[in-house]
Amino acid sequence: MSTVTFQVEDEKAVRLADAARERGVAVEALLRQITDDFLARQQGFEAAAGYVLAKNAELYRRLAR
Repeated sequence: MSTVTFQVEDEKAVRLADAARERGVAVEALLRQITDDFLARQQGFEAAAGYVLAKNAELYRRLAR
């Protein structure tokens, strides 16, 4: 596991702390979940885009003429 450190504006830090408290978790746990969700969506988008491009490759080739 790696450690990542970054700075956020004070207002955002307060909002993150509030959101974590509302969910009953530490800020670090909330940020891990946010990161996991982002990466899962990114991976899902890339898989879907790859599928569509492969499925429609012949159509794209014809349209490019």
